[in-house]
Amino acid sequence: MLSVSGARGIVGKTMTPKVAMAFGRAFGSWLREHCREQPRVITGRDGRDSGAELLECAIAGLVQTGCHVTDLGVAMTPTIGVMVLHNKANGALISTASHNPIEWNGFKCVDASGAAPRVEQANDIIQRFQMELRNASPGEGSATTHLAGTPVTRQTDADEIHVRRVLNLIDVKAIRAATLRVVVDSVNGSGCNAVRMLLHELGVELEHLNGVVTGQFAHTPEPTQANLHQLADAVAKGGFSCGFAQDPDADRLAIVDEFGRYIGEEYTLALCALRVLERTGRGAMATNLSTSRMIDSVAKKFAGSHVYRSAVGEANVVASMKKTSSVIGGEGNGGVIWPSVCWIRDSLSAIALTLELLATRGKTLSVIVAEIPAVSMIKRKLELAGVGGIDAVKPALERVANKYAHAKVDTTDGVRIDLPSGWVHLRASNTEPIIRLIAEAATANAANALADEVAAGAGLPL
Repeated sequence: MLSVSGARGIVGKTMTPKVAMAFGRAFGSWLREHCREQPRVITGRDGRDSGAELLECAIAGLVQTGCHVTDLGVAMTPTIGVMVLHNKANGALISTASHNPIEWNGFKCVDASGAAPRVEQANDIIQRFQMELRNASPGEGSATTHLAGTPVTRQTDADEIHVRRVLNLIDVKAIRAATLRVVVDSVNGSGCNAVRMLLHELGVELEHLNGVVTGQFAHTPEPTQANLHQLADAVAKGGFSCGFAQDPDADRLAIVDEFGRYIGEEYTLALCALRVLERTGRGAMATNLSTSRMIDSVAKKFAGSHVYRSAVGEANVVASMKKTSSVIGGEGNGGVIWPSVCWIRDSLSAIALTLELLATRGKTLSVIVAEIPAVSMIKRKLELAGVGGIDAVKPALERVANKYAHAKVDTTDGVRIDLPSGWVHLRASNTEPIIRLIAEAATANAANALADEVAAGAGLPL
């Protein structure tokens, strides 16, 4: 899978040491072309067992193109973005497959601004990678051989630097005074150390689930309701303000309320946007076409605020944020981008803003959530192989656009249909071989009916 979100594949099949080295060379050559001097690159990984060898091979590829590498080892994706800014590096390469299951791994690139490269830049890197892979010799892929004697600096204080950056922006005194207790599920990923550090500094009592990097995940890593029973049960025992769930590279955050009820990852951005607008009074915000209208409801509470929407993909959201000078942005998958910290979705920023909201409001999370007009969103996945492959996507999208020509239609990324009763977004995924069908309406029944109607119009199985 190659897209604006980077590269992902099945370890040992489509994601191999040879592939990793070719990707490192591709990114390194791209940096060389855009830097006046030797490129300085930050690297890190999300904690999967497969990441150590793959990242070493990618580092070898970077070194071969003349880059100087500073490796953070296991590190959160947003932490790596922070370190690009802190070290004034020219970019970063991250070994991660984000929320994908353990058999997957991949790479994300970060540019000198600490953000994912823009679409045209990502496409250039992909083209270079494909060329490098075609030209690679059959025996390539041994990191030990290629890294012998090469200069790679190891840095160990990245978590502390990231946490300090968040703390400098947060009302630490208010949070400490609120005497909050939380449960966090770090799914044995890269967020384990940093979240402990952050909550300790905030004076928040922590019960930490799956809080050790083991190379494996305690459960399916995507932070959805079906995968967070352990977290919900722990919070439901009582006495906790809420529960937080990170994904393996800790750029996404899901939340359960004080009763252990999964409130839905769409609420993460809405809650953080609410707190930021309470601080700023008003402001622009940016998100993608697949994100709930809840953020629009939040914006309406603050005169002069506006929500801008982009194609799906962090790079697209960031480009929109920069263009509109957004005070906050992100995606409805639990990804919050607070530009004051970094230009990458960041679970630490999301945790801190949520805790500050609880502390300054003096209300429980369930009460605050209830103040946001409720909607119901359903998300479906259709395997490309079961619908005729990628070639079947374009005709399906065209059928939907034609059927709803009378409505508000956005074809920036797939097709989004906005109706008075709700909206539907149909698109091919950037990160998995699937078609995503997302619908939102006032009730679950209405959302499902809307999704059924659009799927039928597209000629896709329900």
